[in-house]
Amino acid sequence: MAEGILYVVGTPIGNLDDMTLRARRILQEVDLIAAEDTRHTRKLLSHFDIHTPMTSYFEHNKKEKGGYLISLLQQGKSVALVSDAGMPGISDPGEDVVKEAVRAGLKVVPIPGPSASLAALVVSGLPTARFVFEGFLPRDKKERKERLSLLCGELRTTILYESPYRLIETLEELLEYVGDRPAAVAREITKHYEEIIRGPLGDLILYFKEHPPKGEIALVLAGAQEAQAEFPGLGQIKEEINRLVAAGMMKKEAVKEVARRYGMPKSEVYKISLES
Repeated sequence: MAEGILYVVGTPIGNLDDMTLRARRILQEVDLIAAEDTRHTRKLLSHFDIHTPMTSYFEHNKKEKGGYLISLLQQGKSVALVSDAGMPGISDPGEDVVKEAVRAGLKVVPIPGPSASLAALVVSGLPTARFVFEGFLPRDKKERKERLSLLCGELRTTILYESPYRLIETLEELLEYVGDRPAAVAREITKHYEEIIRGPLGDLILYFKEHPPKGEIALVLAGAQEAQAEFPGLGQIKEEINRLVAAGMMKKEAVKEVARRYGMPKSEVYKISLES
């Protein structure tokens, strides 16, 4: 018996007009659709009059259900993997079943579709020649601190995902670790309330404190190379700190202000202030 094919199918991230003709055909022809949320996907299938059977495949059942899907493929069945939105395998458990299929020597075929990360990147106004996708930052404090520290020296444009409930906190952490770098927040991409806000991290924090964010969010951060191109000399940094302190500002606040002006990490500015 010929082995089946696992199709990794991209679906719209908001606007249903972004559904490709090929994706519609594959979802109609496969034996089974493995969906991250069957209720969500059912609405999509109903819109396009697709009646293919579905099964759930998500974070908490991926081990058990992954084995089931592999066995179906080995029996010659074809399976389409879809996430709630965009390309499966990007910040979702689809990555695991693809690995299992590849390990088992099964055929895996991509059906390209919309991607929030790339859509946000190309409208950010930041360099696109070299970039890195970080997804969601870790929730664990130690892991999160380590990841943020690595971003200090990252020269490539960085793409992150974030919840609207944690966006301001994340922007403030980034400002503390990497300085006031240029960034862009892409919200509700392809949807009715799509919004792209660009500017230094400090300005973005002020904006979203006045306009509480809602919906799906992709955050694009300039690489260190961009900020370093405008870094002042060590002497200039010391002079500015001394000038602010002489004007009555506490040294800690002076360091923070100079770091903000030049998009530098506060720790780096502080080290410079200590050098003789």
